Amino acid sequence: MTRIGTLLRLALCALAFGLMVGPHLLSLRYGRGRLAGDLPTRFHRVFLRLFDVRVTQSGTPPDPGEAALVLANHISWLDILVLGSLRPLSFVAKSEIAGWPVVGTLARLQRTVFIDRARRAATADVNATVASRLASGDLIVLFAEGTTGDGTRLLPFRSSLVGAARAAIDGTAGGPDRIRLQPLAITYPRRNGLPMVRSERPGVAWYGDMELAPHLSDFFANGPIDVHVVWGAPIAFEAGTDRKRATALAEASVREALQRAVTGRPPKGAVWGGARLLPDAAPEDTASGVPAL
Repeated sequence: MTRIGTLLRLALCALAFGLMVGPHLLSLRYGRGRLAGDLPTRFHRVFLRLFDVRVTQSGTPPDPGEAALVLANHISWLDILVLGSLRPLSFVAKSEIAGWPVVGTLARLQRTVFIDRARRAATADVNATVASRLASGDLIVLFAEGTTGDGTRLLPFRSSLVGAARAAIDGTAGGPDRIRLQPLAITYPRRNGLPMVRSERPGVAWYGDMELAPHLSDFFANGPIDVHVVWGAPIAFEAGTDRKRATALAEASVREALQRAVTGRPPKGAVWGGARLLPDAAPEDTASGVPAL
């Protein structure tokens, strides 16, 4: 893509944002109506379509309007736009992002829950906030590794914020008796229609101490990107569920999906069992594209 083409597409994104932000703010202020969820989803779809990011999904996603705590791997800033294009949802993110130009504004508009990692009480505060959101029917995405990776390996999932699921169950009388814990794997299998090789990953994955400007230049200059989102079999988190065990099961589900994406086969010696799956947890193999605008 040429520099002029990139600038024109960014200008169209800015125009779309300008048209949507007013109604979105009004919807947030006066009751968080349907527009508060739908408009960010539409904005993400505009960006992905303009920059040739093609999204497919498979597996067992939550039903529309169903509350769930999603435990996902994290590869790039692009993950936010990809997941945000699928359905109305919010994220848990580090507090530093709130102060970033443009990105911080977009995060706040998506009702992101920010966590200050420097505060000892931050986990408890965030768990209480996320629990309240889950109890009210929200879909919340937690990047459970706590950082980004290159998409070929998975770091251990952190279980501390999964405590929000228990808090949602215990927090209010008449609240839910279980919360859907949803494993989710994000994979970037192809670029320009060909399998993505390791040397191409820095144009998509953003991790470690990578500088942002060269990364974005690579992203904008090169060809279409294919993303596949795999919704794993959901885990029923109930009053007696062990938080660490449930997190480990979600991690294993995501690890298997990533392994299949990279090698075409599941991890050697993978062991399954011990999870209580929700009744609708039979996986689906069909992929569906991002809905039309």
